This record gives sequence, structure tokens and C-alpha cells, in this order.
Amino acid sequence: MAVFLILSFTLMLCSCAVSDKNNNNKSYAFTDALGNKVTVSNPARVISLFGSFTETWVLAGGNVIATTDDAINERKMNLGSDVEIIGTVKAPDLEKIISLNPDFVILSADIASQVQAAETLKKAGINCAFFKVEHFTDYLNMLSILTDITGRKDLYKKNGLDIKEKIDSIISKTEKMANSPNVLYLRAYSTGVKSKGDDDMVGAMLKDLKAQNIASIYPSILENLNIEQIIIANPDYIFISTMGPESEAIDEAKKSILTNQALQGINAIKNNHIYILDKDHFHYKPNARWAESYEILYEDLYENK
Repeated sequence: MAVFLILSFTLMLCSCAVSDKNNNNKSYAFTDALGNKVTVSNPARVISLFGSFTETWVLAGGNVIATTDDAINERKMNLGSDVEIIGTVKAPDLEKIISLNPDFVILSADIASQVQAAETLKKAGINCAFFKVEHFTDYLNMLSILTDITGRKDLYKKNGLDIKEKIDSIISKTEKMANSPNVLYLRAYSTGVKSKGDDDMVGAMLKDLKAQNIASIYPSILENLNIEQIIIANPDYIFISTMGPESEAIDEAKKSILTNQALQGINAIKNNHIYILDKDHFHYKPNARWAESYEILYEDLYENK
């Protein structure tokens, strides 16, 4: 698995980023997550429309003049009183953004309103780039591009390659294990609970750690959380991440799954192997804390009894 991460990372760098080393203006050209060709030259007035990406830009040695409110309210970033808040991730204030005269705007390819917003920003002559981060290799690729822009490759090592080394070390501890634990990974909301697969951020980490997600055996539970199939699969562990108000989401998970009388005999509930995952490591993108996320899951799977 460690080799897979290395190969994936190498392939993404080859396909996504190309620098112009001979340019006296230190310009840098790359292809963003939506296939757009982007060229930047020492951007000094940067705006990020997603808190996770704001943090990644800072980890790459950059500063922002404005960002969305999730950088403060969710990620608790201390950006200084002079940094403007320009709305939310789904409803950025385009008029305010344009008035700040940015020379580079960082957007999320996963948010439809930001894809639409980019058209307005481009018409105003503002340089934009989209990124998409779901797994650690995506973060590593983004950090590589951003540190090429800032010229701080020392921070690529500190906040990227050094983290990768820690992750590889954690994963390597599972390679000689004979048995793979069965897991049920759920995402809980105040209004319901859904099963998530290996393509999810947490699902991918569980797979890296040699856990068998029962949704890969019974993919129908991704659409409909079937109690009978959960009983048949008999997961050894249940992992739950939450969206929205945490206490309400946990209450919904308890009502739907954890206190369901039909499920009291499955291994995970019988042995109290139920883990509520914190948002900082498992809902928001952990960025430079990604190794911590792997370590938490490893301990839950193999060390906590």
C-alpha cells in the first residue's frame, strides 16, 4: 500500500503540474482539477473560497487577504484582523471579492456554486484555479503545486513528505496481519444515517489499514442501510463521522443503528467497538494532520480493546 501511495503521488504530479523554470518573473503553470491551464506569477493578493484550502495555502507559505467564514468558524484559523471574510463556501460574495482586486483565487471543484462563480471572476480578469482533495495523495499534490508557486519547497517536505513518511510507517504495521477486521463506516446527520464506501476520505484510510468495509461486499447498503445485510456481514467495528450539529447526528445514529434491538448481537455492538470520529480529523480535511488521522484509526482497529 505504501508503494501504491508513492506511485499515485508521482503520477499525479506528472499529470497536474509543470513549472516554467526559465521565466524571470517566476511564473508557474499547472493544470487544475477541472482541466484548466493556469499560470501564476508571484501572487500577493490571494483569496481562498474554502477553509481547508486556505489552510493548505498557509501551510505552503502563503497569506490570504480574504477567505470564507469556515476558515474561522470551523478550522479555527488565526489569520489576523486584516483578513476579510467574503461569505460562505456555498455563497461567496462575488462583488466583495472583485472589489478586493485579487491576483489569484483558489476554489473547490466539488462546490457547484464556486464553479459558477469562477465564470464571473474570470470575466473580471481574475486568475482562478480549482482543486479537489478527498484523499491524502490529493492534498500532497495540491501542496506540491502551491509550494511551487510560493517557492517554499521546504514546507512541502515539512507539511507533505514528512507526513507521508509517517503514514507509510503506520500502514506498514498492518502488512503482516493475517486477518482483516470487518467494519461498517457510517456518516450520521441530524436527519438520517448513511453507509459510506472505500472512495470516501475515511473509507480510503480504513482500506489502507487493511479493514474490510462491508459496503464493498454488500454495495446495496450504500443506497439503503439494510439491517438484515448488516446482521449477515456482522461487522467487528462501527465507525461514525458526523455532519451538522454533532449531538443531533449522534442521537440519530443511536436511534437508527446503535440501539436497534435487531443489531445488538453483532460483534461491533456486543464488544463495544463503536467509534465516533472527531470532525477535525475525519470530517474536515486534516491536511498536515493526516498522519494523526491514520494513527487514530490504527489504534481503534488494532490496539483499543
